[in-house]
Amino acid sequence: MRVAPQEVRTFHVTLVAAERRRIFQAESNIHLFLDILLEQRDLRRLKLHAFVIMPNHVHLLITPAEDIALEKAIQYIKGNVSHRLPDHTAVWQRGYNETRIRDGEQFAMAKRYIELNPVRARFVDDAASFLWSSANSSYPVDAMPSHFMD
Repeated sequence: MRVAPQEVRTFHVTLVAAERRRIFQAESNIHLFLDILLEQRDLRRLKLHAFVIMPNHVHLLITPAEDIALEKAIQYIKGNVSHRLPDHTAVWQRGYNETRIRDGEQFAMAKRYIELNPVRARFVDDAASFLWSSANSSYPVDAMPSHFMD
């Protein structure tokens, strides 16, 4: 069963570093981003279904909380990273790219795309061996929204 578009609040989001700088080559920056991402999840501002942190960009599969707009959820993430990074140069490109996920098939395709990103970039041969991704079972992620499973 397809959900009416106004009810679908799951998105594949891409955040890109300013000038495509490789800010996530530094492990301290990766840990900071992960801490903030998981903190936003723990605060129930969003459900985190998949992610990957690449050297100069991040892919997320998220569902913002019902009372939080996607723009606000992204602001919580990007703003906290910008505020907490010791380097005070511009961290992010303005805006972000998003694709609304409309059904379970599209959800599975987005999750696969995100988690295979390091394989396509030839960083690893197996997605599960990339440390900075939800494909690595070290991180808590949320299941597919139930309305996609009907």
